[in-house]
Amino acid sequence: MPRDFLDPYSRGNSICHRLPDRLKILLVLAMIITALFVPPENWPVHGCMAAAVFLAMTLAGIPLRYLLVRLMFFFPMIMGLAIAVPASTGFTKGWDVMATVLLRGTLSFMGVLWLVNVTPFDRLLVALRQLGLPQMLAAILAFMYRYIFVVFDELERMREGRRARTFSKQGLLAAWKTNAQLIGMLLIRSMNRAERVHGAMCARGFDGEIRTLDS
Repeated sequence: MPRDFLDPYSRGNSICHRLPDRLKILLVLAMIITALFVPPENWPVHGCMAAAVFLAMTLAGIPLRYLLVRLMFFFPMIMGLAIAVPASTGFTKGWDVMATVLLRGTLSFMGVLWLVNVTPFDRLLVALRQLGLPQMLAAILAFMYRYIFVVFDELERMREGRRARTFSKQGLLAAWKTNAQLIGMLLIRSMNRAERVHGAMCARGFDGEIRTLDS
């Protein structure tokens, strides 16, 4: 996985990048809270928020193609949640709830996507700590960001090894079984890696506080 897969535009120099980090976080939080509590039938407010996000993306120099590709990754997850609503609440009311979930989820995702692409992750963590994020959560986010690339690289090596040992095309059921085994092996390797990293950090005096060169 490329190292800038999650935030390729975070090191830019636009007007959005130069805003104070805490202000950017508060703006996104305000937008998410507004999206959650404004009634779904109030389309002008939701339309204004969507337009504001698109304007912010443009000012930050984030291409529309990048946004659309990331939305393609996000839509299957939010659609799975939204489609399940009509089946549990009845189709008449369920479709309204589904549209609400889809709209609010998309607006929130776009706001967070803008935030991580105008703020380097290390500065984002520092700003979150200054705003009161618990130390433990900040540490979890820092390690998640650092090691998600390592885990995906490990998964890719395992998949290449599997392909090198597979001389014929697998059927769908066999492929699912193999992928399930790979995920299980990846989980075990990740847990072992986490124990080794934790032991090494404790040996070096890690106290749970995430520090950067600027802090």
